Amino acid sequence: MENLQEGEYYPASMEDYEACLNATNPLHAPWYVVPADDKENARLIIFQVIVETFEDLKMQYPGADKAARQNANP
Repeated sequence: MENLQEGEYYPASMEDYEACLNATNPLHAPWYVVPADDKENARLIIFQVIVETFEDLKMQYPGADKAARQNANP
């Protein structure tokens, strides 16, 4: 009987969770929902998110200036 009574709160709880996630989900730091019942696939999803995030940063090694290049080639 207790589960039936608790079930009445489910829709309101889901609305609260959604409001919380929307309020704390900025574009620069989004939430990702990852299934927790399959650790192997959960880890693959997490690694994919990390790889895509690094690719989006478009990082490059710094270039050497002309003087540094001349000193490197004797």
